[in-house]
Amino acid sequence: MWTLFFSTAINYISRQTFSVLSPVIAAQSHLSHADLSKIFSAFQISYALTWLLGGIFLDAVGTRIGLTVAVIFWSAVNILTGLASSVLGFAIFRFMLGIGEGFNWPGASKAVAEWFPKQERGLAVGIFDSGSSVGGALAALAIPWIALAFGWRWAFVFSGMLGFLWLIAWLRIYHPLHRHPRVTPGEVALIQAGSTTSKSEKQGLQRWLDLAKNRNVWGIALGRALTDPIWWFYVFWLPQYLSDARGFSLQRIALFAWIPFVAADLGNITGGLISGYCIRKGIAVIRARKWVCAISCLPILAGIPAARVHSPSLALALICVALWGYANWATMGLTLPSDLFPNDVVATVTGFSGLAAGLAGAAFTFAVGISVDWFSYRPAFLAAGLLPLLATACVFLLIRPPTENPEKMPSPKFIGVSTGD
Repeated sequence: MWTLFFSTAINYISRQTFSVLSPVIAAQSHLSHADLSKIFSAFQISYALTWLLGGIFLDAVGTRIGLTVAVIFWSAVNILTGLASSVLGFAIFRFMLGIGEGFNWPGASKAVAEWFPKQERGLAVGIFDSGSSVGGALAALAIPWIALAFGWRWAFVFSGMLGFLWLIAWLRIYHPLHRHPRVTPGEVALIQAGSTTSKSEKQGLQRWLDLAKNRNVWGIALGRALTDPIWWFYVFWLPQYLSDARGFSLQRIALFAWIPFVAADLGNITGGLISGYCIRKGIAVIRARKWVCAISCLPILAGIPAARVHSPSLALALICVALWGYANWATMGLTLPSDLFPNDVVATVTGFSGLAAGLAGAAFTFAVGISVDWFSYRPAFLAAGLLPLLATACVFLLIRPPTENPEKMPSPKFIGVSTGD
């Protein structure tokens, strides 16, 4: 679990390097907000596509090989980003970065489904997903000082090298459950209790057609498509917002921009803890996940007045509350695929929801750039506060729990490829 946490943290340090440095890069390269939105969106489009294709790839080759290839690729690309000097150059490297980084969440979700029983998955997802907040905070803290000391291009080299260090631990620690040398048969039985593996002989197009007819797939996908843009907004635009609207220098961004990510980190953990507590008290798994989503909408609304208050400190406090609520919601969205689907298609379902979320996030990011150039940040803060209400409505209306008795479960109409790490 902790290797997944660190891969997620490094993933976010890599992607946040450009966002944290965007005020400096934009000033030196004379980039408008619309130019920045194109660069940000290039990452999101490829990232979204890789969530889908990466999920299929991971279901085919297994978590160990899949994440190894992904981390090598995104780390190398991140280092090379320091060579860019134009909108097109940055957009190309960011597009390539998204290809590699899109593997992380389907792979981590698949690993959780393989290694944790259902009552522990919410917390496990919360812990690895909290790496995104930790990575974002560390990037906001460290990257500006590296840029000030050595130049902004060297900041990309630093963040890219972290992935190669992580690979040493990953290849040493992680093995498939059925081949792990330190796991007993009793532990395997406990982990696999209540888990399913589909056995249908359907493949290829028919598998996708069956998934496309599944209302739970669409509930997960629409829920994430209407919440992930909130995260992308704060991740990509917060440093630029603090510079534009609050007059923060790069040094002040380093001092304060990490705080909202800590709040999100707490949300990842509390979301998993609350849902796990409810399940242990006898509340059905899916019902517990749904109600955490519903309650999480309330703190997310705190982001709406953040753009209007006069005090920068109060604005940051409201953003912290909103990101805490978002992280509670997001942990449930990432856990639902492993709750609702057999282990050998979890990465595929997660990847499909990531595709929907990434494309919606790219559209939202592009709209923010245009809005800021023509109006202000206020419409983006308003939309970020209201979208989770629609997302939660989709989750409640579309998602239905499978029967709790595995022996009575109908044979799945979709199949997965047996993993072979």
